[in-house]
Amino acid sequence: MKHLIRISLMLVLIAGAANLFAQEKPKIVFEELSHDFGTFKEEAGVQTTEFTFKNTGTVPLLVNNVRASCGCTTPKWTREPVAPGKSGSIQVSYNPKNRPGRFAKSVTVRSNAETPVVALTIKGVVEQREKTIAELYPRKIGNLRVRTPGLSFSKIKKNETKTKTLELVNDTDTPIAVGFRTVPSHITVKVSPEVVPAKSKSILTVTYDASKKDAFGYASDRLYLTIDGDNNYRNSISLGATIEEDFSHLTPEELANAPIVSFDSNTYDFGNIKQNDKVEHSFSLKNSGKRDLIIRNVRSSCGCTAVTPAKTVISSGDSVPIKVVFDSRGRRGRQSKSITIITNDPKTPTSTLRITSNVQTES
Repeated sequence: MKHLIRISLMLVLIAGAANLFAQEKPKIVFEELSHDFGTFKEEAGVQTTEFTFKNTGTVPLLVNNVRASCGCTTPKWTREPVAPGKSGSIQVSYNPKNRPGRFAKSVTVRSNAETPVVALTIKGVVEQREKTIAELYPRKIGNLRVRTPGLSFSKIKKNETKTKTLELVNDTDTPIAVGFRTVPSHITVKVSPEVVPAKSKSILTVTYDASKKDAFGYASDRLYLTIDGDNNYRNSISLGATIEEDFSHLTPEELANAPIVSFDSNTYDFGNIKQNDKVEHSFSLKNSGKRDLIIRNVRSSCGCTAVTPAKTVISSGDSVPIKVVFDSRGRRGRQSKSITIITNDPKTPTSTLRITSNVQTES
């Protein structure tokens, strides 16, 4: 009996020791949990610091993963197990390129330690470097540089005139003469000075007269420049404007008698169709007002969608079909196209129709 008791006690002690050993974990202790790089210049390049840690436990420590909160921060760490009493490190680098200003980033360290997740932080202030001409004016027109290759006049009333300017920068060592090919009749343009001095700039001034543009809704033009006599068509600037009718002069009586746009539906789903099929649907447009409704413009969001109104002047109380044809050639999967209709309805001058479909290809 005594022998059995001794064996039982030994087994209990062995199991307890094994359980204690199994519960033991390494301990990760960092000398510091944050680092301040202070203020440094962007051109100084990548900044690096090293966080040192020690395993104060009794079993080996293994750093499983180190993840930064930003792609601008790159960590490296001790990959092999760190024995009890030994040290390892986490190296953290920060790339300030194109990131001026104050920053604060975190680095998450995961290990098999008693505290499995530890957060490190880095911070600092980056002084912005002086940008080059090429960075400030990234687009080129011939040998000239510009910030943007186009001018947007945004929304403009039909009776309105707007003016925009664009800097033409000459970063070469010789003057550059600027002229223009055919200029649209609704555009007035000038360059001052007409010869852009070396290592200097001129101002291109464009005036847009919407009353002379035969369009409603979004309208685009292109202004072609001659650079030192070169008529290359690539030397151009895009011009864009959304021309709106001006209803501000209408009296309360005129507004009460104005035309009113009314659609039977603003959406239509063709469902499943085969690739290369052409499908069509007609929306019904009714003039619920008291005066003629005039369709000023019809635009589709895709060349694959053709839109044909039966007529452009709709009498009071009349309805007309707006036929929409969708060509699925070269398309696949879910499709969504919009049609914009601009009218002389002062309350709803712009209406949007939408067609959808699912184009299936043969497997």
